[in-house]
Amino acid sequence: MSGRAMAGIAGLIVAIAVAGLLLAWPRINVVQTGKTPEYPDLQPRRYSLSLDRVFDGVLQAVNRLPRWVLITHEPSTGKIQAEARSRVFRFVDDVRIQVTDSNGVTEVDVRSASRVGRRDFGQNARNVRAFFEALDQQVAGGDHHR
Repeated sequence: MSGRAMAGIAGLIVAIAVAGLLLAWPRINVVQTGKTPEYPDLQPRRYSLSLDRVFDGVLQAVNRLPRWVLITHEPSTGKIQAEARSRVFRFVDDVRIQVTDSNGVTEVDVRSASRVGRRDFGQNARNVRAFFEALDQQVAGGDHHR
């Protein structure tokens, strides 16, 4: 078999593998903690810290994340709006964060939604995970409960 034929076969195998991986992603473009069955691990975070401390940590986390922009924040309602841009194509995802207090435990709920397309290829879930990682770093020392 010639080198050109081997390269063609290798290219075909790679193309099939890539197509299989793309088809494996869930057909969604919105992820919300506790409400997206495709990502059962993404649940609201609960912290044994004051609402004000967690809200401040949320703002700091959003401001530290690369390619994220804080749009609005309302301390009185605990709502934060941000935009997250994907690394390669610069697609914009709208991120809504809600901070609430329930009997001394502060809960953080996150929703990330793509502006375009029917599939996000996992980007919204990556947004939520990156946010929680940054938030956990900001409120280090405060116990969080999953």
